[in-house]
Amino acid sequence: MSILTPQQTQASAPEEGRRSGKSEAAFRTISEVAEELDVPQHVLRFWESKFSQIRPLKRGGGRRYYRPEDIQLLRRIRELLYEDRYTIKGVQKLLRENGGKAPPSTKPRLAPLVAEPTPPAATVAPQMPPQPAAPQPAPMEPQAEAAPAPVSPVIEPEPPAPPRLSEKKRQALNGILEELLELKKILKKVQTESCQG
Repeated sequence: MSILTPQQTQASAPEEGRRSGKSEAAFRTISEVAEELDVPQHVLRFWESKFSQIRPLKRGGGRRYYRPEDIQLLRRIRELLYEDRYTIKGVQKLLRENGGKAPPSTKPRLAPLVAEPTPPAATVAPQMPPQPAAPQPAPMEPQAEAAPAPVSPVIEPEPPAPPRLSEKKRQALNGILEELLELKKILKKVQTESCQG
């Protein structure tokens, strides 16, 4: 019977979800989850206050133990907030619309070590009116026949049309804009008060 060192235990475990040598179904402490998700512990506690779907078990002294489902939900919330750039309210709305479960990620799952960086998420470009064609020069007087100009074999594709937003997404963006404008007013008020005080 051989005894594994901590280094051997960690090296034999899959990278994601088992850094501490625990099984996939094991409960994890807040410090283990914070390390796994690369998020400070206070952020996890804050998310608990904002997302009622996160319900870790609490033992004596208020120590939290996260179930695998909690960790999966936290991982998706982190992705929505930090990578997809959703607001807290936006993520709350998604969770409500999906019956308390985070919508599945549309991104492919990557191996822990990636040789190339992932491309940034597609951004919504504002819809621009089509530009009028440039005026054509007036035809010139015919001259002696010249050899026809060589035709380029490269055909440049037209740029893709900007994506149209659904009414639902447009309303969501308008809601976010209203929140931002309200926050701007609050910040301006606080700045004014701090300058006067």
